Amino acid sequence: MKKLLAMILTGAMVVSLSACAAAPAVSAPAEAPAEAAEEDTEAAAPAEAADDDLVAAAQAEGELVVYGSCEEDYLAAACEHFEELYDIKVQYQRLSTGEVQSKIEEENGNPSGDVWFGGTTDPYNVATAEGLLEPYEAKNASHLIGDMYRDKDGNWYGIYKGILGFMVNRDELERMGLEAPADWEDLLDPKYQGLIWLSNYNTAGTAKLVVNTMIQKYGHDEGIQYLVDLDKNIEVYTKSGSGPSKNVGTGECVIGIGFLHDGITQIEDNGYTNIDLIIPSSGTSFEIGATAIFKGCKHPNAAKLWVEYALSPECVELAAQNGSYQFLVLDNANQPAIATEFGLDPDNVMDYDFEDAKENTTTYVEEVMEALGSAADDRFQTE
Repeated sequence: MKKLLAMILTGAMVVSLSACAAAPAVSAPAEAPAEAAEEDTEAAAPAEAADDDLVAAAQAEGELVVYGSCEEDYLAAACEHFEELYDIKVQYQRLSTGEVQSKIEEENGNPSGDVWFGGTTDPYNVATAEGLLEPYEAKNASHLIGDMYRDKDGNWYGIYKGILGFMVNRDELERMGLEAPADWEDLLDPKYQGLIWLSNYNTAGTAKLVVNTMIQKYGHDEGIQYLVDLDKNIEVYTKSGSGPSKNVGTGECVIGIGFLHDGITQIEDNGYTNIDLIIPSSGTSFEIGATAIFKGCKHPNAAKLWVEYALSPECVELAAQNGSYQFLVLDNANQPAIATEFGLDPDNVMDYDFEDAKENTTTYVEEVMEALGSAADDRFQTE
């Protein structure tokens, strides 16, 4: 993969909410040594052998339906490879995590899909609390790098980790004579009015993570008030969490809030070298991208086999090969080198309270939308 411009750091990396530092703005990474810069085009090492009985039972079902909340290219590659490996017909659809959550809530135990793949875990946790996911003790979960990367009862398992931050169009900010925001509080400055994009709280897991992050960071009432104040500067709320990142390079969005690996995709794969990546100086949070089985699914054995596959290097290493540069959370998988070359540290995040998010995300989102009142207008995209 062709490397881009030299990496720019405008400050020191944040270490956590309890240890604050200046925020870095990161553009394209420095040229790596030749041997490190070469893209690994060889196939990933085979996953741990799945149980023969499980494979046979899955193949007898012959079909699997996947709802994917990761990016389309990664979803397609993973599904197509599963089909090749096991000769099981795979149907898949890309939906935001909020859309999947709403869909399975409406279907209430009679899901049209079998498994969920990708997307941040806040909606997974809501679905878990509502009894809509099927517990399964996966063999390959032994390779997770920590207990935080799985539901304790096996309702979902983590496959990757993404850092929440800002993506800015450097050229547009310079043209306007504005400095890039370094922290969350900076986003409230009236000078950024109409320049910021975020995703829709009702449809995007990314936006739900923003809600939980602000409430955990500032406290309940103050966190909701922060989002009300931030709304004054928001131009668009996109349906998908990656929506803001896709419009920063063109300048349509000047400041996007989202996962920084989505910004890397725009820089590395689409050539937008005018994008800088910023980790908020007073602390940020992270997503765990997950996979899960829908309770009552029609192909339960194929669904279990999918989870084993999703927790294998053979699956997760397809992400970087298809433009998704999240950090991986399996001890036997190779990290995407480009993510560390951009100066992103997967451990440089706050101590996120997943239990609070699990219990209260739905309520928090409702409270935010109620607080916004008439401000919840047609800026909130649903298509």
